[in-house]
Amino acid sequence: MARSEIRGFRAESEAKVEAPSPRQSRTAHIIVLGNEKGGTGKSTSAMHLLINLMKDGYTVASIDLDARQATLTNYIKNRQSYARRHGVKLAVPHHYAIAPSDHPRVPEARREDRERFEICLGTLGNEYDFIIVDSPGSDTYLSRLAHSYADTLITPLNDSFFDLDVLVRVDPDSLDITGLSPYSEMVWEQRKERARRDGGSIDWIVMRNRLSHLGSRNMQNMSEVLDKLGKRIGFRSAPGYGERVIFRELFLCGLTMLDLRLDSAEVSGNRSHTAARQEIRDLMLAIGLPGPQTQLAASSGGAT
Repeated sequence: MARSEIRGFRAESEAKVEAPSPRQSRTAHIIVLGNEKGGTGKSTSAMHLLINLMKDGYTVASIDLDARQATLTNYIKNRQSYARRHGVKLAVPHHYAIAPSDHPRVPEARREDRERFEICLGTLGNEYDFIIVDSPGSDTYLSRLAHSYADTLITPLNDSFFDLDVLVRVDPDSLDITGLSPYSEMVWEQRKERARRDGGSIDWIVMRNRLSHLGSRNMQNMSEVLDKLGKRIGFRSAPGYGERVIFRELFLCGLTMLDLRLDSAEVSGNRSHTAARQEIRDLMLAIGLPGPQTQLAASSGGAT
C-alpha cells in the first residue's frame, strides 16, 4: 500500500522502546477487552494499548480469542507487512491466537480450551509485563475464562442507547435501570470466580467509544445512566475515541496514531488527528496503567 493511501502519514523510522523499570514480580498484568457486541472498537483499542505500552518501555504480549473474525491478528499481520514493504522498524507485540476446541463433547472441549488458555497465560506471565487479550463479540467459554483472569477489564461501548443494552435494560421514559444484561451478569460471575480462585479483583472500565464531537442530549443521558449503573454494579467510566475515519484507514496498514508523525506538511494543523492522539493519552490516564503519562500526571497535578 502506497503511503499516499493514508493521506500523507508516515511511520516513524524506528520504534522508541526502552527497557522497563525493574519490578519485584514479573507476573504480567492482564488486560481483557470484552463486549458481547461486535463493532465497538475492541481490536482498535487493544492495538493502541499494545503500542502505547511498548513505547512506554514495557514488554507486551497479545492474545486473540476471536478466531472467526481475527481482527487483532489481522491488524498485527498488516503491521508486519507494512514494515517489510516500507523498510521501517515498528514495535510489534508477541502475538498468539487461540481457537476454540472442536471437540464434539462440551465438557472435553471446555477442558481443552481451559488448558490451552492457562498454559498460554502461565508461559507469558513470567516473560511479559502486560498481556492484552482481545475477546470475541459473543458469549463463548474462552471469553468467560479470559474475563475471569482479567486484572483490568475494558468494555468499549458505542455511545448510544442502542449499544447500552449490552450492560443494562433502561426504561425509555424515566431512564431508570430495570435490569442487568446477560453480559453484566456474566462479568459479575467471573468476578466471583476470580475472587474464589486467587483472591484477586477485576478493575472494570466501561470505555465510551465513538463519541460525537458535538454535545447532545443523548450524551448527557448516557452519562447519567452510566453513572448510576457504575455505582450499582461496580465499574468506572473512561473516555474513548471519537468517530474518526483515520482509525479505519490505519487498520489496513497495521498502524496506530502513536506510530505516525503529525509534523509533516501534509498533516500539520489537522486538529482531528491531534485530538485523536490526545484521546489516546486521556484513555491511558483514565485507565491508570503505569507509564510516562501516568507519572507525568501525578507530578503535575493531573495536567497533560
